[in-house]
Amino acid sequence: MVVIGLGRFGTSIALELARRGTEVLAIDSRAKTVQALSGQITHIATADATDIEALRQLGVQDFYRAVVAIGSDLEASILTASLLVELEIDDIWAKAVSQQHGRILSRLGVHHVVLPEHDMGERVAHLVSGRMLDYLEVDENFALIKTRPPKEIVGMPLGRTGLRRKYGVTVVAVKSEGEEFTYASAETELMYGDIIVVAGPTDRVERFAELGFT
Repeated sequence: MVVIGLGRFGTSIALELARRGTEVLAIDSRAKTVQALSGQITHIATADATDIEALRQLGVQDFYRAVVAIGSDLEASILTASLLVELEIDDIWAKAVSQQHGRILSRLGVHHVVLPEHDMGERVAHLVSGRMLDYLEVDENFALIKTRPPKEIVGMPLGRTGLRRKYGVTVVAVKSEGEEFTYASAETELMYGDIIVVAGPTDRVERFAELGFT
């Protein structure tokens, strides 16, 4: 995995990948940044990622996946992404700082565009405005939420609650107090104090969460 740009976002990715045992080549144009991280990331280099020859000399073309974590310098982000496309990297991820930036990256051929601040803001908005304990949008109109069961389904096997028919959602996991999460089944009976993971179309899981905590 190649990670280009070692600001907070790129550094977090590179360090977590290294911690998990993934072979990481980290690249940044700032020598001080590279020096500060050299003891934590085995393969790290100071280089201009907008120079295709510099990327070739580092062997970037031999990697299957790359992340462009450059955010503040839009020109460098876009040029670096275009060079990775030219080097035929199979799976390119890139950070965008705006929707327009993201559209440009997508048109260049970047496979996955990430807008960290936008995505986090959206997630926090869901959490502070509703009854959710956690929220994850996994597709444009499909989400997983963590919440507590409304009292109307407590003490009843999930198969008899008619949740999918009434609300269009599915309880996929449950965590009882003092225990770990387990898969939910039609026979699962929810109790007061349980935490549940619910999947479904975004608007429907939002409405389900608004039924309130028990």
